Amino acid sequence: MPDEKTLRFLLESIASGQVSTDVGLEQLKNLNYESIEEFAKIDNHRALRTGFPEVIWGHGKTTEQIIKIMNVMRQRTSVVMATRIQPKVYIALKSEVSDLQYYESARICAIIQGKTSPEDLTPYTIEELYPGVIVVISAGTADLPVAEEAAITAELSGFQVQRLWDVGVAGIHRLLDNRDLIASASVLIVVAGMEGALPSVVAGLANSPVIAVPTSIGYGASFNGLAPLLTMLNSCSAGIGVVNIDNGFGAAILAGQILRTVAKFNQG
Repeated sequence: MPDEKTLRFLLESIASGQVSTDVGLEQLKNLNYESIEEFAKIDNHRALRTGFPEVIWGHGKTTEQIIKIMNVMRQRTSVVMATRIQPKVYIALKSEVSDLQYYESARICAIIQGKTSPEDLTPYTIEELYPGVIVVISAGTADLPVAEEAAITAELSGFQVQRLWDVGVAGIHRLLDNRDLIASASVLIVVAGMEGALPSVVAGLANSPVIAVPTSIGYGASFNGLAPLLTMLNSCSAGIGVVNIDNGFGAAILAGQILRTVAKFNQG
């Protein structure tokens, strides 16, 4: 279910006669949550509460379950997104969901539907409400799956994204050559494995919030991401928030919430 402004738009459309009572009832009857057989309950109310719709965690679900969840969710939101989808799973999904798009490096599937009428709940786009640029930075090429998960999630949520790849501290000049991009960011998401030092360096250059994402990339003593996680938590640079290991999705949603909060206060 859409957020408060979109719900208001629907109710006003019903009141003015642009949307029939039957269509309005269909949109509202599953406002809270919607059960799918015995295996899922779709939280249709989430976008109304938080500003972001529910997203499907693909890993561990069967292809049939994902398809059924997508077919229900596409009736309630303009973007249906599933994370951690491997290529062979996408192939199976695509055979049943013809308009499914796949972002292989991010391991994300999405259905993106156009909005053209009051029945489609379209008073605005996210870009119109929440300006600003999220800059996503990766330390190394091996960190790209997590970095792309963050970038694609932010883009599918309607935010502007710029990417800066393979600028880890082992070749610090690569990062320093992009100081203008760092300075222009509204929020920075910095993704790094190994020892995880890059967010501290970026935060020392930036005047905007830095969201640090440790990855499970590294040799044995990195302990599958625990070493960079601890480095980021112990950073000597101020202004860094840290999400869980490999959690590019969570970093993108946090960045979006920061921009939405700024926009809310500017409008108020």
